[in-house]
Amino acid sequence: MLGKREGTNQTVSAAPAENPQGKGPLYKVWRFIREIVIIVAIALALSFMIKTFFFRAYYIPSGSMEHTLEVNDRIFANLMVPGPFELNRGDVVVFRDDLGWLPPLAESPTAFENVLSFVGILPAADEQYLVKRIIGMPGDTVEYDAAVGKLKINGEAIDEPYIYTGNKPSDMEFSVTVPEGKIWVMGDHRAASADSRFHTDIQGGFVDLDSVQGRASIISWPTSRWGTVDSHDEVFANVPDATSK
Repeated sequence: MLGKREGTNQTVSAAPAENPQGKGPLYKVWRFIREIVIIVAIALALSFMIKTFFFRAYYIPSGSMEHTLEVNDRIFANLMVPGPFELNRGDVVVFRDDLGWLPPLAESPTAFENVLSFVGILPAADEQYLVKRIIGMPGDTVEYDAAVGKLKINGEAIDEPYIYTGNKPSDMEFSVTVPEGKIWVMGDHRAASADSRFHTDIQGGFVDLDSVQGRASIISWPTSRWGTVDSHDEVFANVPDATSK
């Protein structure tokens, strides 16, 4: 702005105010970088919280759950089950291979895989997991009688629409009673699933409830497979409660 000194005709120019914060080009670059760092930090924190308390991503490498889950499907498991929400017969669950059903890992995870595990994009890279359907809860008696051609739970025969087309409910006869704190699990592709039936030499084939990481809830990839994972509650609706032992 222009002005005159009092008592003179001399005009003077007011000096522009200095930039007290030094907001030049370098400051703008720094502000941009800072905002990016903050956004990434918040995203990582949210991802860590989500994968720790709510959902975690898993990859399906085999056909043991076809056609409910296909090879190369990516799923999200609800980590609040078991926990605030309870497990039920028919739930498809992800559980740690604490009993050694799978062969040891051939290679150690890479640093990149460990990072993806930390932020929740992948499960723990140094652990192995399985995905199966719960058939028997603690106290249940689960059996297969080839003469009937159906599984029975606590004496009630069930029809299983999720079984892979052409498969029998089981290729072997068995009868087990599930202990407290355990579950009996089977794959939907019964002829291609090394499930509880095939591991009776290890803890009777029963899986510890403490090993369960969560219930498979959503198929997230590929996009053509988007959808929820059905527990088929109707299959087990008429199953009586287990007899107290």
